[in-house]
Amino acid sequence: MENNKGTFKEVVLSVKRFLGEIFNISEDTDVQATILDVKAGIPIKGQTAWVLIFSILIASAGLNTSSPAVVIGAMLISPLMGPIMGVGLSLGINDIYLLRKALKNFGIMVALSIATSFLYFSIPVFQHETPELIARTGPDVRDVIIAFAGGLALIIAFSRRAKQYTTIAGVAIATALMPPLCTAGYGLATAKWEFFGGAIFLFSINTIFIASATFLIVRFLKFPMEEYLDSKREKFISNIVYIASFIILIPSIFFFYKLYKKTEYEQTISTFIEKQKETKGVLIFDIDKDYNKNEVSFAVIGNKISQADLDSLKTALNKKGYSDVKINILKDYHEGETLKKLNEIEKVYMASQQIMEDKFPILNSFDQIVNEVKVLNSDIESISYGRILKSNFSKTDTIPTFFVKWKANITSEMTIEKKKTLENWLRVKTNNNNVLVKIEE
Repeated sequence: MENNKGTFKEVVLSVKRFLGEIFNISEDTDVQATILDVKAGIPIKGQTAWVLIFSILIASAGLNTSSPAVVIGAMLISPLMGPIMGVGLSLGINDIYLLRKALKNFGIMVALSIATSFLYFSIPVFQHETPELIARTGPDVRDVIIAFAGGLALIIAFSRRAKQYTTIAGVAIATALMPPLCTAGYGLATAKWEFFGGAIFLFSINTIFIASATFLIVRFLKFPMEEYLDSKREKFISNIVYIASFIILIPSIFFFYKLYKKTEYEQTISTFIEKQKETKGVLIFDIDKDYNKNEVSFAVIGNKISQADLDSLKTALNKKGYSDVKINILKDYHEGETLKKLNEIEKVYMASQQIMEDKFPILNSFDQIVNEVKVLNSDIESISYGRILKSNFSKTDTIPTFFVKWKANITSEMTIEKKKTLENWLRVKTNNNNVLVKIEE
């Protein structure tokens, strides 16, 4: 019996040692180098300021064109992490002077970023909404998890003797500090305050949780505390740092709870809607799940949603703490009326498609024509096709027209001659003497 107990104890100790080797982050920590590196990354001036401006411009352009690759590239060169890690480190080592420096540079960083994106989006041609911009206005609980996990990974990778630069780069992409600042600038430039508010909220979440993660790991790794000659002053500074830590950590918990409840609220409604679609054949659209107003609105096509189903949704929400939710059905089209309208639309569409195919057979053979043109004339850079409406004030005709762009080495005299030849060939090819060729500049 004693042997069995001894064996079990050895197994437990062996597993404990094994897990300790896997998860131990203390052994390879370079405390002094980490403190120096974080301090070096705090100032936003000179080269760092210009890199920040250019990276914000790149990110703004990426958001403006809905190009994730461009936004990711901008995040990789951005120096935004420095002051935020500085805040977490200063709280962790009880350094009030470092905290003051980090907060000052953090303010400069935010102001410079928003000002740059504001100037970019002040140009009218860059003011249209894009999916990438809209995505930065509605944070949920997953953003909290990403920011906190990213912050933990960042400070752990940063504190190694051999820096894990791939991890640092990955965190810069995952936590996405730049896009919310660019979106805030867009909101200011276009006076779309919902964009500004949502983006600042997302940026605040990222900032607070990255700083909190840095603070916790610094304390866990027992970085040396800053010492002061005056014991009274040291106690005073310690109290200030603890208050500042409290101010950062409490909003973290609050944000997490609020975003968790918002996500749960929206998920409950989404589950109900999917169930209605799958089991009842109801088509639901124009969905608006307003958590703050405790309302949900949508329009319905097809089978009606029964009162019993609506009551079940209210009950499900009530069980999760969302009482008195107001459900607004904006439009409720009866199935018969809906099918009738859809059939009418389908008939009109099919008829118009047939007319188009009969009148403009070119549409069906465009790819073939383009391939033949390419073989016959290598001086063409691009070709497009459209139909131009032409009127002599007594009747209106639709003219099939090819728009041709010639290569740069082709002179204007040559284009006139080649245009006429191509036009004649296309008329024969399409069996339509009305075909025109226009030169595209």
